Amino acid sequence: MRSRSLTLAYAGIALLTLVLAVACGGYTGSPTTPTPPSSGGGGGSTSSATVTIANFSFSPTTVNLTVGGSIAWKNNDTTAHTATSDTGAFDTGVIAPGATSNAITMSTVGTFTYHCSIHPFMVATVNVTQ
Repeated sequence: MRSRSLTLAYAGIALLTLVLAVACGGYTGSPTTPTPPSSGGGGGSTSSATVTIANFSFSPTTVNLTVGGSIAWKNNDTTAHTATSDTGAFDTGVIAPGATSNAITMSTVGTFTYHCSIHPFMVATVNVTQ
């Protein structure tokens, strides 16, 4: 009986080691090197961006634009959504499934958090700089 207990213990340790190895295998960052937020153009501020709506979320969740830049939202979900500023700075209105909103021009410097007024748990941010 003791031999079986040891065998099970070794099997458990091997399984735990495998799980930890797989879980940690995809990490390529460094805890001291933060990853910059994603923007519409792949880095820094851009003059235009398109945010994709899919699986009840906005992607990217942070967009960096320059003043005068524009942003539109493409709804790839099977239900309608909106992109509505928390402060009333912009509102796309309802974006039907498969549709793209009209572009919104960002004319003021600031950080604008927004949500879907139909699904308020969907949130994201637009940063506008000079």
